Amino acid sequence: MVTFLPFPGYRPVLKKDETIEDRISPPYDVVGKEYLRVLQENKNNITNLTLKPDIDRRYRSSRKELDRMISDGSLKQDAPSFYLYEQEFFDHGVKKVRRGFMGLLKTESYDEGNIIPHEETFSKVKEDRLNLLRDMEAHLESIFGVFEGLSPELNKKVNNSAKLIYRYMDSAGVDHRFHIIADEELQKKITAELKSQKMLIADGHHRYETALNYSLENPGNEKKSYVLATLIAANDGGLVVWPTHRLINSSAVTIQDAEKAIKKSMKVKEVSEEQMLKDMKNWKMGLMFKDGRCMLADYENKEKEIWKLDTYVVQELILKNIYGYEEGKSTVEYEAEFPVVKKMMSTGRYDLAVILNDPNLKIIWDLSMRGKRTPKKTTFFYPKIWSGFVIYRM
Repeated sequence: MVTFLPFPGYRPVLKKDETIEDRISPPYDVVGKEYLRVLQENKNNITNLTLKPDIDRRYRSSRKELDRMISDGSLKQDAPSFYLYEQEFFDHGVKKVRRGFMGLLKTESYDEGNIIPHEETFSKVKEDRLNLLRDMEAHLESIFGVFEGLSPELNKKVNNSAKLIYRYMDSAGVDHRFHIIADEELQKKITAELKSQKMLIADGHHRYETALNYSLENPGNEKKSYVLATLIAANDGGLVVWPTHRLINSSAVTIQDAEKAIKKSMKVKEVSEEQMLKDMKNWKMGLMFKDGRCMLADYENKEKEIWKLDTYVVQELILKNIYGYEEGKSTVEYEAEFPVVKKMMSTGRYDLAVILNDPNLKIIWDLSMRGKRTPKKTTFFYPKIWSGFVIYRM
């Protein structure tokens, strides 16, 4: 059973010289240093809470800022509500709209079988986010989950009831539209329809696991057993999943040795860059070497379904087998957009880029339902869910 509830959220009160752009931000893990500096010029921007730790990696000063925002009226509290978060965007030239319902999700162990993870996580990231929760006693950012969906009848009623409160077009051309759902009867129906469903964590594994650990630190405190979550229906036309390509930098393995090892374990074909991109769908992955050569690579293991995942093949046959990959000890970087990968490769810093196809969400869902986790950064759900529209204060 999934427990999904409305909540009395705190959200921005915009002054005459402010827009919602001044208050919101992409999620903490994708904000670059220069953009962060710009965002934090506004003292009420959400990043002054999520990404401004004290010297000891705690967030006591940020907690004071949150308290100040509430006391001076920069944030106001709603009556218990759900929120409808729409994002209109272009995916490879095709206009799409993704709709998510934001509310509170009851945290529970994965062993219960209702909340389903699909990726491994990094322990250091969870430590920092746990300190944030301990000091702030608030959920400032939302996780992103995929659920079966609401009935057509309820979806129609929600659309008619939702009231637009914020709108913002970001630099990537994503139109963010944030609505409030205040109707108590509709709220009850949303909660009721979700009770019989399961939820796959699409993005925010670190935040979910941190929220669960935090709830276990506070037994008996009901408010601290929930996490802020945005849930999107599995059949939503805007549910877009991009691949996350791998870039490898290793002083211990030569290009020649890497190529020899890849040819030994995988079927390969040397091609031009143009041909690699054109034929990717028929192969497991593409390979771009430091010297400019490109290859298509394939691998098939009929015994275990996990080998259908290109990220798993990369992890086992290339990262571990050739480069001796270990978390924190190997230089592997991740990038979702191929033009950026190409630019990064042109610097000469990286030995090899592994180019991947769009992930198959059905394979990921099926594996996850059987308790199989995919390698880190298997998926990149586009666009990201922004923070700062609403806060859950515990």
